[in-house]
Amino acid sequence: MGIELMDSHCLSMIRTNINQCLPVRILQKSSEEKQLPGFRVLNWHFFFTAMLYTYGRFLSRQLVNTVTSDHLLYKVVSGLIKYQMFICYFLYIAGFVWFILTLKKKTYKYQFKQYAWTHMILLTVFAQSAFTVANIFEGIFWFLLPASLIVINDIFAYLFGFFLGRTPLIKLSPKKTWEGFIGASVTTIISAFLLANVMGHSQWLTCPRKDLLTGWLYCDPGPMFKPEHYSLGEWVPHWFPWKELAIMPVQWHALALGLFASIIAPFGGFFASGFKRAFKIKDFGDSIPGHGGITDRMDCQMVMAVFAYIYHQSFIAPQNFSVEIILDQIIRNLTYEEQKYVYEQLGEMFRERQLAHWLKAES
Repeated sequence: MGIELMDSHCLSMIRTNINQCLPVRILQKSSEEKQLPGFRVLNWHFFFTAMLYTYGRFLSRQLVNTVTSDHLLYKVVSGLIKYQMFICYFLYIAGFVWFILTLKKKTYKYQFKQYAWTHMILLTVFAQSAFTVANIFEGIFWFLLPASLIVINDIFAYLFGFFLGRTPLIKLSPKKTWEGFIGASVTTIISAFLLANVMGHSQWLTCPRKDLLTGWLYCDPGPMFKPEHYSLGEWVPHWFPWKELAIMPVQWHALALGLFASIIAPFGGFFASGFKRAFKIKDFGDSIPGHGGITDRMDCQMVMAVFAYIYHQSFIAPQNFSVEIILDQIIRNLTYEEQKYVYEQLGEMFRERQLAHWLKAES
């Protein structure tokens, strides 16, 4: 994958105390690369295999729903999805055998180091970014809200730390303070509750993607995005204009996202700080002057994306089932004959239950 931490230009810049380098590769050595033709292709092979497995697992349902109009294409895509795990495993084993066959004397250490770096990058960067795509297909809300909370937390941590910061928080980031951390946490949790209400009113943000076409802008938002009314009763004086509050159930879940974004996600930034100090670089890049590169802005986002997806699947998805979703889960991988059989069986079950109900009422 062409893996090196910095190119020779960056190294010379570090020697002159100019710390604005971009980590385009990790630990690649040109002398070893010349002895190993095709070794970089092997790293791209692992990348392609990981991409095929991860995105295939997340997007299989949408892909099948997109090609239902073409019977032949539907069968081909369904077959590929059915055997996707086996295909990906075979590709990975092929890469593993390829790696073993390319081992050469005097470069063993370098080759194994590259092998380990490749897998670490795929695990910590690529696999986590795939969860971001999965969140978008669950509804843009589940991508935009967590991403916004990270930005809000970062901004207010800086503001509170700048004006009130006195107590250092962690040695990896000397500028981080407890005052900034606590102030940003409270602000982020409150923002999560309010932003969830604002975003939850937009169908184009809350509708999940069932296919790869464009007919998804309008949908039944589900119970999570339907306001529930809470009476304030005696909690407020008689002159107070609002006697009840309308709160979406998703707003309570947003508090959990805000809590994670303010307490746990910043450790993604601390991890990146430790990584940069380990290799003696100041920023991952200079695309954003004074704030590091794009990678510096994404360190916490990756951690947050994984949590948002797992939280959604654990606490939101089980409560969002509807007749349409259940039927889609049942028949999306069935042939026309199998779908017809399911329809007939459901009709038979309905008639039996109707007869049992009639007999019970007569008795």
